[in-house]
Amino acid sequence: MGESLRSRMMRWGFNLFPAFRGTGGRVTYIASDWSEVRIRVPLNWRTRNYVGTIYGGSMYGAVDPFYMVMLIKRLGPGYIVWDKAATVHFKKPGRGTLTARFAVPDEELRAIEQALANGAPSVDRVYQVELTDAEGAVCATVEKVVYIRRKNSQARS
Repeated sequence: MGESLRSRMMRWGFNLFPAFRGTGGRVTYIASDWSEVRIRVPLNWRTRNYVGTIYGGSMYGAVDPFYMVMLIKRLGPGYIVWDKAATVHFKKPGRGTLTARFAVPDEELRAIEQALANGAPSVDRVYQVELTDAEGAVCATVEKVVYIRRKNSQARS
C-alpha cells in the first residue's frame, strides 16, 4: 500500500518534530492506512558515539514512538494506547545507515479487538523491531510492550 497525501504529511511532520529529529532518525515511509512504517538512522555527526558507531540512544529514540502511534491510528478514537515498557538488545555496532520496518497487520487489530471483546479490560501486546544494516545484519532489536483498552472501560493495569 502506498503513501497518501495525509500519511506523507505525517512523515514530514515526524521528520521536522524536534524530539524525533534529535534522534537523528528519519521516517522514510508511512502506509496510507498506517499498517507499515519505515525509518532509517544514518551514521553521521549527530548519531556517532565516542567509538565511531551509532549511539544506542539514537537507535532506540528513532524506533520508540511507532508501534504506539500506529495502533492509535489503526484502532481509532475508541481506544487508549500507551507505551508500557521497552527492552533494547544491541547485537553489533551500527557502522553505517540502519533501517527498521514496523508492521501492524489487520490480523493483529482483530486479535486486539477480540481480546477486548472477550471481557479483558485491557491488553498488553508485545512487538519487536530490528535495526538492520545494509547487508541485512541485525544491529539492535527493540521489544515494545503496548497497553491497549477501550475508552469506555475502567483502567486496571
